[in-house]
Amino acid sequence: MDSIPQLVTSAKISLLITTFTYSWCLGQTFTDFGVEKDKLVYQSAMNSEASVEGWIMEGPGQLEFTNGWMEMRSPDEEMHHVYWCPETLPPSFMAQWEMQNLHLEAGLCIVFFAATGLDDKDVMDSSLPRRDGTFSQYNNGSLQNYHISYYAHNPKLPARPVARLRKNPGKNIVNEGLPGIHHESDRVHQITLIKDDEHIRLFVDDRVIIDWTDNGKINGPPLGSGRISLRQMQWTHFRYRNFQVWSLLDSK
Repeated sequence: MDSIPQLVTSAKISLLITTFTYSWCLGQTFTDFGVEKDKLVYQSAMNSEASVEGWIMEGPGQLEFTNGWMEMRSPDEEMHHVYWCPETLPPSFMAQWEMQNLHLEAGLCIVFFAATGLDDKDVMDSSLPRRDGTFSQYNNGSLQNYHISYYAHNPKLPARPVARLRKNPGKNIVNEGLPGIHHESDRVHQITLIKDDEHIRLFVDDRVIIDWTDNGKINGPPLGSGRISLRQMQWTHFRYRNFQVWSLLDSK
């Protein structure tokens, strides 16, 4: 008889462990990425024109809002385009958004972040040269930023086997990782970009594809606060939703 309470207790412990494990696995939380969120800095459902008020398009990008999504493309595949969030992000943040490829034949997606003018002006400062989506204006011109190419299916280099992080200006490749969104995937993917001061990581769903710490030896000290934007090459047609950014609590 003495063994019965022990069996009951063991069963309860087993049930608690199972329940905890199941609950933990139900969905990804910020702690899965090893950081602690602080405040919600910005959010947009990206489901209507009103939801992206303040965003600025550079280049001939066109938006269409259908079924709770924002589709972005260049009519007749005319030219590359860059779409800037209106919020200046802090030096440490976590950004997430969902996206889905609607044109599997070709395309390339990039996120610019920690972006400012070379003299720390806002990227929209009227004194900076005008930009129209031409790549050199963003990676080797009057801006400084990081950028990550996380979907790369350029007709000149189809199904590129790596994701790349560059530090600009200068187009310095500072890290290469696993391919991001597969060129044949038509699934909905969640992108998670984490900039914890000098430590930068990017996840596609639960896969880390970029993980790099800026020690200041390449192109000056780590970049701090700045703007974030979504870039597509001219062949690209993705749709986006649920764009959110949180500041991070100091982990040091």
